[in-house]
Amino acid sequence: MIDKYKNKITRFYQKYRRMPSYGEVMTLLGFKSKNAVFKLVNKLVEENFLSKDGQGRLIPKNIFGELRVLGQVEAGFPTPAEEELVDTLSLDDYLIKNKEATYMLKVSGESMKDAGIMAGDMVLVDRSQTAREGDIVIAEVDGEWTIKYLRKSQGISYLEPANDAFPLIYPKEELKIAAVVKAVVRKY
Repeated sequence: MIDKYKNKITRFYQKYRRMPSYGEVMTLLGFKSKNAVFKLVNKLVEENFLSKDGQGRLIPKNIFGELRVLGQVEAGFPTPAEEELVDTLSLDDYLIKNKEATYMLKVSGESMKDAGIMAGDMVLVDRSQTAREGDIVIAEVDGEWTIKYLRKSQGISYLEPANDAFPLIYPKEELKIAAVVKAVVRKY
């Protein structure tokens, strides 16, 4: 029976991208009292299925593949801030819409540096997404592979680097778009 409860809580989390409140758990599971929810939550905490923060709010454990979101950081002038648990986030859920069509590639070369894509970065790409003009794409042009912006002019598709040292690429024979870049991962 407890697995049924876990499944319902997991589905709620996947749908709303947050953990339910105690009242929502009560409604979700058809309980008559919050005391029953409290007992179930304690059992799920014991099983390492979830945990609670300092205010008693539910937090998914690592079985969800979650990371804590602790607020935001100012990229302009420094401002006072305190660490505060805002939410949790699964990078898979955040970045990947179609797992079967998503893969990663390691970048080499400097042609996309002005787009913030450097040699050694990993790009997360989705081959199921239809590329639109302005997307960064993985493309096969005349039998060679590259990562560039997809551009169109007068009905002709071409590729544009994000580095002025590199030329525009117009296909001589064929341009195939293999995937659309969805994210860049850089390890420091």
